[in-house]
Amino acid sequence: MRQFTLYSRVYCSLCDVMLEALEKQQKTLPFEITVVDVDMDPALDEQYGELVPVLMDGTTEIFHYHFDEKRLHSYLQGL
Repeated sequence: MRQFTLYSRVYCSLCDVMLEALEKQQKTLPFEITVVDVDMDPALDEQYGELVPVLMDGTTEIFHYHFDEKRLHSYLQGL
């Protein structure tokens, strides 16, 4: 099963919306999500800063700011 990382932060409405959308997709698509709060690690905060939320598969960025259902499906089909 695919393991994605969602770089996020507390009190981020875009982050909440993306996580909710991803959780809905998990009902039909085979992937797991690990949520990482960038504010807990200065290096991650520097790397992702204002880009959050960012959905990553290892070192590959799938998308940031807004959930993109078509892009997620295309990405998973291409694996």
